[in-house]
Amino acid sequence: MTQANRSPSTTTLETLVSPEIKALWQKAAELEGQTLTDFVIASVQEAACKVISQHQTLKLNLEDSEAFVDALLNPPEPNDTLKAAALRYQQIMRDRP
Repeated sequence: MTQANRSPSTTTLETLVSPEIKALWQKAAELEGQTLTDFVIASVQEAACKVISQHQTLKLNLEDSEAFVDALLNPPEPNDTLKAAALRYQQIMRDRP
């Protein structure tokens, strides 16, 4: 597909790899019944989703987990700063058109 015929919803990604890496990828693609391009796209997509998921998942150790649950179950009384912020918020919301 030439650049002129390419859909505006796709883009080109080029990379240089050693012949050994390409042969490895090609063999894996063939075993999966995919083209090399489809195999690379699916593999990169899966890896990207995994990395994003790992970075978006909050992981706490046991001590932090217990502190978090305790704060949810036994929240501290609101201090003066929090009370003032709540009042400001209520005023802003009340004054909105």
